[in-house]
Amino acid sequence: MNSDCNYTRAIKDLAEEDRPREKAASKGFRALTTAELLAILIGSGSRGESVVDLCQRILNANGNKLYNLSRRNIQDLTSTFHGIGEAKATTILAALEIARRYRDEDEYVEQPQLTSAQVVYDYIKYDLWDLDHEEFWIITLNRAKRITGKFQISHGGTSSTDVDIKILLKTALQQLADCIIAIHNHPSGNLMPSHADNMLTENIRKGCSAIGIPLIDHIIVSRNGYYSYMNEGKL
Repeated sequence: MNSDCNYTRAIKDLAEEDRPREKAASKGFRALTTAELLAILIGSGSRGESVVDLCQRILNANGNKLYNLSRRNIQDLTSTFHGIGEAKATTILAALEIARRYRDEDEYVEQPQLTSAQVVYDYIKYDLWDLDHEEFWIITLNRAKRITGKFQISHGGTSSTDVDIKILLKTALQQLADCIIAIHNHPSGNLMPSHADNMLTENIRKGCSAIGIPLIDHIIVSRNGYYSYMNEGKL
């Protein structure tokens, strides 16, 4: 039996000049391809396929876009790609989530004041626009409209999510917010608010008014853009 075709090819099995870890140590991480960076994370390939080739195959199947890869789930990765088990899939998706959070921190530094619906959209869009289910978040702000926190309030299905207004108000109070912005996504891409969205917005507005923390906007987001209740004169 040909051993070259029947063992898992790990990083250590590659020629020294092709080993991503050694290349990173000598040339820096920026010199590595995306496939090589992923290879460092997962460590080994599949039978007859090097870890770098496996990672390149995964990238090719996702249009060489990390964004597309980030939309996969663990089950999807393990069932689609031979050589990817649950541990490797989890490692890949965890790394992409870290990248998402790093990007958010960078945007926080550049855009600490949420002074318009467009700025809010630019700040929050990467958390919500690629989801296949609805989520409801709030951003808490101080008097200068500087962010003091960002919180997921609910996680729903493909067309709705139930929001417990008591939890929303409790979160705002705990953060000593001076005002809040509500945000949720529409996975369908349709930005127009539903009747339920309008009712929820009014109930949140009343609750916020009762505790002295104004709701200054409710923004619906998707990859197609955003809808702002404030901009539309509905708040």
